[in-house]
Amino acid sequence: ISLNCNMSDSRLIQSDSATGDVKRPQFGTRFLTDPRQVFQHNAWDNVEWTEEQEASAKKKVLENSQPLPSEKQEEYDCRANEYWNDFYTIHENRFFKDRHWLFTEFPELAPQCSLNHESRLEVSDDSQKDGLDQEEQRREAAAVSHTDGDIPGTSATYRILEVGCGVGNTVFPILKTNNDPGLFVYCCDFSSTAVELVKSNPEYDPERCFAFVHDLSDVEANYPVPDGTLDVIVLIFVLSALHPDKMQASISRLARLLKPGGVMLLRDYGRYDMAQLRFKKGRCLSENFYVRGDGTRVYFFTQDELHEMFTEAGLEKVQNLVDRRLQVNRGKQLTMYRVWIQCKYRKALHQPAETQG
Repeated sequence: ISLNCNMSDSRLIQSDSATGDVKRPQFGTRFLTDPRQVFQHNAWDNVEWTEEQEASAKKKVLENSQPLPSEKQEEYDCRANEYWNDFYTIHENRFFKDRHWLFTEFPELAPQCSLNHESRLEVSDDSQKDGLDQEEQRREAAAVSHTDGDIPGTSATYRILEVGCGVGNTVFPILKTNNDPGLFVYCCDFSSTAVELVKSNPEYDPERCFAFVHDLSDVEANYPVPDGTLDVIVLIFVLSALHPDKMQASISRLARLLKPGGVMLLRDYGRYDMAQLRFKKGRCLSENFYVRGDGTRVYFFTQDELHEMFTEAGLEKVQNLVDRRLQVNRGKQLTMYRVWIQCKYRKALHQPAETQG
């Protein structure tokens, strides 16, 4: 039996000699117990903040929270597409690294991979049976082109959409790692420059992937897939780029695309992340929402804010955690406190019937 998995980066994975399984440690497994050892590793997990440190962060944010004039805010909103195109024109594919941690934190992106057996979402016996049935369907679909018909990926049996794909640092690891013949990956970005960079990548395979330009905040715009057809939707450091007023409608629109049992995966900036504390005066657009020097914007979330958005969209919580990490620059002897939030929310297998009026 061939294993539908391909993990080639030996620096990021470790072998369990007892079972022969290869696995990468999940976030949250390296703890700093002795402050004198802080520069022994590049990063430490689940770092507890002192009361003084949290108070200092709140004070810093408050000091720099005077919002810019409304006309300036409107300019950043209207020219958002231009700023992101400029960003990708300048950086092309040099700015981001491929996210090899994806399959440890989000095993749903490659569910056939044995690395993920321990960390997959808990499922009921009925769901496991459904999974076996789906696997049979995928095998049957292996010889069928995924681009039959007007809609790309119509014959696929496992569909993933990444929103805000950038230059493909999530998409290409998925295509490389998940060798399921029934897989089809859709990916979109606000920036036409980013989408062109994805399509020009030698690893872009139109038989397995479809990249397109899309504005997540435009809830009236059509997606190339019907509602209720996606298994997974991925949002990695993308929701934070939207204006806060447009976030709820955008999440609710995406939720409609999920099939029953489908899951939405998110990783994004948390409140008091180092990046938020570094903003100077004159960069605040509204509460916890800022503009960078290049004109792109970013919001810093709390767990509760994200939970409210997902549940309002009709999704059920599977995971909502804060990842407080201490990153270390050993060469410069610097410490940097990062705060990220990671979420998994699922559409119920059986949607409640609409109440009669």
